[in-house]
Amino acid sequence: MRIAFVGKGGSGKTTLSALFAQHLARSSAPVVAIDADINQHLGAALGLDEDEVREVVPLSTRLGEIKEYLRGDNPRIASADAMVKTTPPGRGSRLLRPVGPNPVHARHVRDIDGVQLMTTGVFAEEDLGVACYHSKLGAVELYLNHLVDGPGEYVVVDMTAGADSFASGLFTRFDMTFLVAEPTRKGVSVYRQYKDHAAEFGVPLAVVGNKVTSEDDRLFLKEHVGDDLLVCFGHSDWVRAREQGRHTGDLEPEHRLALEELRTAVDLRTKDWEKFQRQAIEFHVRNARAWADRATGQDLSAQVDPGFQHGPAALSEPLTAVTTVSN
Repeated sequence: MRIAFVGKGGSGKTTLSALFAQHLARSSAPVVAIDADINQHLGAALGLDEDEVREVVPLSTRLGEIKEYLRGDNPRIASADAMVKTTPPGRGSRLLRPVGPNPVHARHVRDIDGVQLMTTGVFAEEDLGVACYHSKLGAVELYLNHLVDGPGEYVVVDMTAGADSFASGLFTRFDMTFLVAEPTRKGVSVYRQYKDHAAEFGVPLAVVGNKVTSEDDRLFLKEHVGDDLLVCFGHSDWVRAREQGRHTGDLEPEHRLALEELRTAVDLRTKDWEKFQRQAIEFHVRNARAWADRATGQDLSAQVDPGFQHGPAALSEPLTAVTTVSN
């Protein structure tokens, strides 16, 4: 299952992404965590120091190689240069699994106590004035488009702040989106933006209250988001200590219970591969008409394979639940 954490900058979505990924990994579940935020703090939140974070090879630095691998021998894709961020897989494409060896994981994953971290890369100096951060996210969208995840396997993505995700079809690539909101007017403003777009495309959305320190805080969120409020997190001395470099004790029991509620909400979702592929095609055709045909000099709608069925059916063997991840 794919899970996105979104929210206003400073809401705590990176911290909660890390806590949730680690909570899943402690149960021996396979977990891939992707830092898709422009600020790239997920590695630190998972416990890496600055030097260790820099050792993780960003997906965006080898986008051409990733495209070439995913293209495989798909006859509808003439070359890796013809692939854009929305290019959907077809017959002949190479599909990815969250478990087991593949070149993408081998080159880009850093294991952190069972959490398989990948990063998009920072907004570099050469990008200033000539590129937007969505160019970095192209590798993540391609990765998710070509991913076949099975029961008990999780991909946790720390997304860009605000409603920036709607600049591409990336927001439809998830089985569950957790919107992290503080109990303030600014904190719920992103929820209002997300709610309408999510409803339009049938994207499951749940609000996670953060920095909730009183019943008044909880009631404020309930008033503004209603039944979309799933669970609340308060102040954590353990998290604060870890952010200060002190690693002692365990996360508070109430916060462990809240993380388990998030997992339950995810596990109750039913995978809809037909909808996933339909939306992938829809956004690919949109992008092709808007800019990609012009950029590549090709009719990229021809990349759509009407005979391709995404999901377990596209693999040679059916998916089964597994408990380990190898690089």
